[in-house]
Amino acid sequence: MKPAANKAAKAATDAPKATSPAKAEYSKETYLTWYEQMMLMRKFEEKAGQLYGQQKIKGFCHLYIGQEACVAGAVSALTKDDKWITAYRDHAHPLALGTSPNAIMAELFAKATGCSKGKGGSMHMFDKEVNFIGGHGIVGAQVPMGAGIAFAEKYNKTGNLCIAYMGDGAVRQGALHEAFNMAMLWKLPVIFVVENNGYAMGTSVQRSSNVTELYTIGESYDMPSEPVNAMNVEDVHEAVARAAERARAGEGPTFLEFKTYRYKGHSMSDPAKYRTKDELEDYRSRDTIEAVRHTILTHNLATEEDLAAIDEKIKGQVQESVEFAEKSDYPTADELYHDVYVQQDYPYIRD
Repeated sequence: MKPAANKAAKAATDAPKATSPAKAEYSKETYLTWYEQMMLMRKFEEKAGQLYGQQKIKGFCHLYIGQEACVAGAVSALTKDDKWITAYRDHAHPLALGTSPNAIMAELFAKATGCSKGKGGSMHMFDKEVNFIGGHGIVGAQVPMGAGIAFAEKYNKTGNLCIAYMGDGAVRQGALHEAFNMAMLWKLPVIFVVENNGYAMGTSVQRSSNVTELYTIGESYDMPSEPVNAMNVEDVHEAVARAAERARAGEGPTFLEFKTYRYKGHSMSDPAKYRTKDELEDYRSRDTIEAVRHTILTHNLATEEDLAAIDEKIKGQVQESVEFAEKSDYPTADELYHDVYVQQDYPYIRD
């Protein structure tokens, strides 16, 4: 048994720090792709936060800054035909999958050119073209939906899988347990991922859950489960690759606890006073993107000039996305009645 005093004394988050491997474990192309993807996520989110402060982006806005490896490492381990679903911290996933930054920024501006036609906003991104089945606003709702998507892939014998992300607060939802049971019973090709950034909506895991090693929840269903240092993109890639191999072999789901850290609060309205400045700076000092940058430079995979060129390219992409969003039109009033039902002549009252 764990004494209560010891449990209370634990740090609010036990996420590992980012490190750089002694040798480059993957190809030059892989590291440069990771660097570019993560830098695009970071710079896009920093700009989104700035624009939110200027009130050009309204409503809720949940930034991904610090967690970029959780997505980049998974994209490189899966195929373009696999399906993705997540919660409402959802800007980074479609960016890494190939959705245009223009479409994502326009969605944040609630413009008709957005990836959800301006009707979803920050919390409800969607892009069928890259198999991103959306960000979802109801905590934990995407977990059984991810199982359902995986059921469809198995039923149709596609050989594809679904990766379903959730935040650490979602593991306390009953729907997770129902989904885990069904997924194991039917051996669905799904990878469940909890992005454990330690604080959910502002309360540490240690204060809100008797089980603090969240991956062990999957073991209750005999589901292969493991913790992952999600501050290291290599570790994420390897864990997802193992889970994908099991799923495609018909062995069913995996539950991965991505131990990560967010630099911002839960949303733009959260001052994050529940943690210390020293804790934040400690994580910033060993940033996941800087770890990849260090690996690239240390092992001569690219030069400072090469990385500066990537940085400049991303700066231009982000600025272009802002200009695109600002110039785009808002949806017209009749869009209210579109995309509600699949059946176009469904009998509902319009007046």
